[in-house]
Amino acid sequence: MDEQYDIIVLGTGLTECILSGIFSVEGKKVLHIDRNDYYGGESASLNLTQLFHKYRPEAAVPTDLGRERDYNIDLIPKFMMANGEIVRFLTHTDVTRYLEFKQIAGSFVYRDGKICKVPATEAEAVASPLMGIVEKRRLQKFLEFIQNWKEDDESTHDGVDIDKSTMIELYEKFGLEPGTQDFIGHAMALHLDDDYLKKSARETIDKIILYVASMARYGKSPYIYPLHGLGELPQSFARLSAIYGGTYMLDHPIDEIVYENGVAVGVKAGDQKATAKQIICDPSYAAEKVKATGKVVRAICLLKHPIPDTGDADSVQIVIPQNQIGRNHDVYVACVSSNHNVCPKDMYLAIASTIVETDDPEKEIQAGLDLMGPIHDKFIAISDLKEPVADGTADQVFISRSYDATSHFETVCDDVKNIYRRITGADLVLKQRPTQEQEQAELNA
Repeated sequence: MDEQYDIIVLGTGLTECILSGIFSVEGKKVLHIDRNDYYGGESASLNLTQLFHKYRPEAAVPTDLGRERDYNIDLIPKFMMANGEIVRFLTHTDVTRYLEFKQIAGSFVYRDGKICKVPATEAEAVASPLMGIVEKRRLQKFLEFIQNWKEDDESTHDGVDIDKSTMIELYEKFGLEPGTQDFIGHAMALHLDDDYLKKSARETIDKIILYVASMARYGKSPYIYPLHGLGELPQSFARLSAIYGGTYMLDHPIDEIVYENGVAVGVKAGDQKATAKQIICDPSYAAEKVKATGKVVRAICLLKHPIPDTGDADSVQIVIPQNQIGRNHDVYVACVSSNHNVCPKDMYLAIASTIVETDDPEKEIQAGLDLMGPIHDKFIAISDLKEPVADGTADQVFISRSYDATSHFETVCDDVKNIYRRITGADLVLKQRPTQEQEQAELNA
């Protein structure tokens, strides 16, 4: 450890591992340390023993749950948008060579006390109970407007300036009912709350385009998921970093970040010290430099059946829009199964999550828990949402944000690009890494 590095990274969460991989590929000498004996930090996937150790350290692992090595239980419930930024990160760095993906079987939305499938085909849209025939026509016109929109062709703008018009004004222009607005804003654009209604329509339109493009990529649903759990993502970027010379140290707590004249110059662990020009870390390594902006409650549930009323789907995403249950933030339910190599056969893993609004967080996700049917066991976690108080340019400590309550990785990618810009002063341009086939061809040449 007693060496000079360009960058020291503390914590192996997804944000940190992506940055570690990118900087290693760019030729930086990177040291990557984690206090845990596993990869992933807050975005890890744990086996049964690790799960019980984290949430019930005094309890024995029940014998009726099957082999512990069959479990890869995500701490953070997120799916990947099939056309999203995280997929671009994976393909450009060719980290996909270390991963296998499976599509999530269905996307659902809670409406009037029951869950309905978000239509994935024209036939499903016609048959959907989500709205009446007249409202379906209005929605179709709205989606056609978005599909036909061209930035440089005013004839496609229909008199709307999407930068100046708010989203609520755009909904009103097409005469869309509140229930349809909920469906578009929360089940398609995947907004956490209704703040977006008063903002420029462009942001929501971009999110709808992403959802529709992701849905069109594979059909059925817009989401994909890595086999063996989300913990595979940080591990794969860590592997990329290691291939390009990155040094990894797991199960290695550090005592402090070392400063000289207010600027970070390295880290210290016992009598060992490593120096670097810049430090990247998650909020837990720099508690005095972050602020709490809220809390997220998550319930990790073990089920012995698929979620009811989903057509026995092996995996689903359910959005419960805030207005349907009298809240200020949506509740999400994500479910995966043995088909994703995350639990034994005939077991299902479901996680309900939301932003905390009251003094009784578990009650706030009850609407999500109620949709799951009988729950065999559940683990409740309440996490602070934290973000850095400064951008890191003064002290050269660049801190990531906590993983938020969104159901996808777009905000993680935004944070990666933001930290990269703060460190380098330049925008992140992903360089296409040669694929395995191209590398093999060069070796054979």
